Amino acid sequence: MTAAAFRALHHGRPAGDPLVLAGPWDAGSARAFADAGFAALATPSAAVAASLGVADGDVPAAEMFAAVARVVRAVDVPVSADLEDGYGLPARELVERILETGAVGCNLEDTDRTTGRLLDPREQADRLADVRAEAGDALFLNARIDSWLRGASDEDARERARLYAAAGADCVYPILAPEGALAAIGAAAGLPVNAMAKPESSAPHRLGRLGADRITFGKGMFLRSMTAAGAIAAELHVG
Repeated sequence: MTAAAFRALHHGRPAGDPLVLAGPWDAGSARAFADAGFAALATPSAAVAASLGVADGDVPAAEMFAAVARVVRAVDVPVSADLEDGYGLPARELVERILETGAVGCNLEDTDRTTGRLLDPREQADRLADVRAEAGDALFLNARIDSWLRGASDEDARERARLYAAAGADCVYPILAPEGALAAIGAAAGLPVNAMAKPESSAPHRLGRLGADRITFGKGMFLRSMTAAGAIAAELHVG
């Protein structure tokens, strides 16, 4: 599926019926989620990191791109990749490496991984505009907004949403936003809104009615899978 087709999945959806993207961390989980009927997948960087035995934010760029490529090769549905802050790569190289994996979309966040601080919103908007200019329509660009993650104001989040939309983002992702703030973010951006949820059956419909057009789960699906694996291990352990 092309980025255009993936983009279309985000639009024209009834309230309460957002696009739900499972979050695979390797080829096996990707196949399981695709076989379960998910129309598209979105790799979470935290789950990929955990599957590699390192902390979130510590995966080298080459290993992250390789993990995304393995997920893409394993399934026939479109895949979007969480690429943190873009690893300091110039826009052209970043776009080339994303497209080499076969992914049709990516998340880019506005926290500097080296300092843990929010990036200046206009500098981040310029970065997103550069990525859009290099990718054209070949990449679905999901702009993560870390205002609530970093203790900034609601107005800061809305301003970032406006700037990132103007820069060419396809979707905004206000991570950890209060549920009641989703509609205002969507209105500020004029774009689909990605909300992160716990992997519970009621979450997509509830958040959809509150303004979410797309639902992802961070590393929640990985954590539930590891809990299940631990229970199986405990049952089989013979001492």
